Amino acid sequence: MGNIKWIFVLFSIAAILSMAFIGIAVALRSIPFIIISIVLLCIVMGYGFKTKKKMRDQGLL
Repeated sequence: MGNIKWIFVLFSIAAILSMAFIGIAVALRSIPFIIISIVLLCIVMGYGFKTKKKMRDQGLL
């Protein structure tokens, strides 16, 4: 239980917020805000997966 990788918790929270922003943008009917939110989600998730692969290759996971 003490083996929490806090960087991944932060990536998860950022991804959840990005998904929430997509919902808010849809409710506001703001196409630019929808696109920005989707791009932000892709960046956050991509960087999270990249970090996970890098840590796994280094033997840290």
